Amino acid sequence: MFHIMVVEDDKHTAKLLSTILTHAGYEVFCAGNGLAALELMDKQHIDLIVLDIMMPQMDGYEFTRQLRDAGNILPILMLTAKQLQEDKYKGFIVGTDDYMVKPVNEEEMLLRIKALLRRAKIVNEHKLTIGKISLDYDAFTVSREGESQTLPQKEFYLLYKLLSYPDKIFTRIQLMDEIWGMDSETTDATVNVHINRLRKKFEHYPEFDIVSIRGIGYKVVKNCD
Repeated sequence: MFHIMVVEDDKHTAKLLSTILTHAGYEVFCAGNGLAALELMDKQHIDLIVLDIMMPQMDGYEFTRQLRDAGNILPILMLTAKQLQEDKYKGFIVGTDDYMVKPVNEEEMLLRIKALLRRAKIVNEHKLTIGKISLDYDAFTVSREGESQTLPQKEFYLLYKLLSYPDKIFTRIQLMDEIWGMDSETTDATVNVHINRLRKKFEHYPEFDIVSIRGIGYKVVKNCD
């Protein structure tokens, strides 16, 4: 099940969005402003964010900017009453993926969310297939030709992220922020240890290689279509 965070200070709107998303099969978490959302993300894995702009303490623009500056690439859908073109432009400049003006059409919003999840390469069934390898996001398992391994949560998230974006270079800071949380005390060494464990577990799998980019981070190279 996908985890969607609704960041909205109006309680009535937040409740309405939560109900719509829950009925559509998503697990929903709510935060009243950007600061509360950042705290929630440290404790809870999130797949997509539905975000208001005008909020106390930290508005949607600043929240999005901080996520993107930290290298977090979670899909973000801004929902706002601000209709001016410059408001929309500012939203895209700071890093939102999509933008809708309130009141939103429920069906259109759900279609846009599905599209954003597809673009993020998180498939609807929470499974990813690379050649003969299948990753099950809900079970933390990696299967190949009848053999299956269940990975620790962080190792699985790390492998799933890299395999979802082959040839994309992720810095160690990006991986630390997204997998462990921005306020985590995780260091480069922790990421390196998890990468080495993954390499050892899958060293005989010909479908992919985890490549080190010296001084930067890591990427996955696919060896199959």
